[in-house]
Amino acid sequence: MAKKKRARAEPIHKREKGNIVSWLCSSDAYDILTCNGYTSLSKNPEILAGVDKIANLIGSMTIHLMENKDNGDIRIKNELSRKIDICPNKNMTRSGFIQWIVRTMFLEGNGNAVVIPTTNNGLLEDLLPVPPGNVTLIPESTWNYHAQIFGSTYAPDEILHFTLNPDPSYPWRGTGYKAVLSEVAGNLKQASTTERAFMRSKWKPSLIVKVDGMIDEFASPEGRKRLLDDYITTGEAGEPWMIPAEQFSVEQVKPLSLSDLALSDMVQLDKKTVASILQVPSFLLGVGGFNREEWNNFINCRIMAIAQVIQQELTRKILISPNWYFRLNPRSLYNYDLKDMAAIADDQYVRGIMSGNEVRDWISLPPREGLDDLIILENYIPRGMIGDQKKLNPKGGE
Repeated sequence: MAKKKRARAEPIHKREKGNIVSWLCSSDAYDILTCNGYTSLSKNPEILAGVDKIANLIGSMTIHLMENKDNGDIRIKNELSRKIDICPNKNMTRSGFIQWIVRTMFLEGNGNAVVIPTTNNGLLEDLLPVPPGNVTLIPESTWNYHAQIFGSTYAPDEILHFTLNPDPSYPWRGTGYKAVLSEVAGNLKQASTTERAFMRSKWKPSLIVKVDGMIDEFASPEGRKRLLDDYITTGEAGEPWMIPAEQFSVEQVKPLSLSDLALSDMVQLDKKTVASILQVPSFLLGVGGFNREEWNNFINCRIMAIAQVIQQELTRKILISPNWYFRLNPRSLYNYDLKDMAAIADDQYVRGIMSGNEVRDWISLPPREGLDDLIILENYIPRGMIGDQKKLNPKGGE
């Protein structure tokens, strides 16, 4: 007796306590239900969109070199401040350089980004970003380590080491979000694979025509096509069909849709999970609408928290003076309309807190001659002349 040939199947083997477990399915179902291969976090569209938004925002923040003073901190403008804020690397702008640091911490560096500073006669010459695949952080103890970069050994104070989400065992090392994002990234990839396979599937006709199988023309593909051309294909939209009642029967069917699979709801939930882990507003990933309060809170909390990591590492490794520090300026990132900006500036101007040119700078206008004095409400006179008003002098005091 001949052995019966079974249908093609795709086996998946899994060992559990010494046993091999396998399951079988048709090739079509296998293509739809499985997504083979490993996809890194940097290849997932939702994760990449959230990380890129964070990186772009932090990269657009100007870096100020500040100095502590008794009556408040002031901004310093010199060659060092220009180097860090304009061209930290001879082949990169500040925006691209900071974006690389943030992206590497979140994705390829798994919580770590390393930069090698080079000097010439004691002056900072360049900041060289190191590809994460060429960096190995080797613990010497719980509190100390060294870095192997391109075969050379570097002490922690010889490199700029930016970290994200510190490791509980080795606090100097970042861990990133790879572990918590991997599962949701797999779910999103599976949803994308299912949707793509479903849309490409040919088994979703919207119309079924039943034909008497005894008709000779129905026996070959050419005959079936000829029947369609003769009875069903029309020259104009809306033209009625003329078919033999004894040989044809037409039924309309509703094919299975993505809504029936509830795929959209699952994707929305996974996107919200990604947004929650990355701590970005959900509308940045296409879930929900824009909310200004949520956006400004995102800038205050998430963006500034990562900016603190960058500015503190730059300050403690590059600057020698204890009175100097770097600060990333977030003011341009907040969502305010021009009326709000002008109202704030006008309010400070009439109280003598901001000069006219500071007000113009606040609303992105160039300075003008004669607007550097502080003016106070009443007669809009210079602050130093407030006591010279005649109404403040007693009668007959002239």
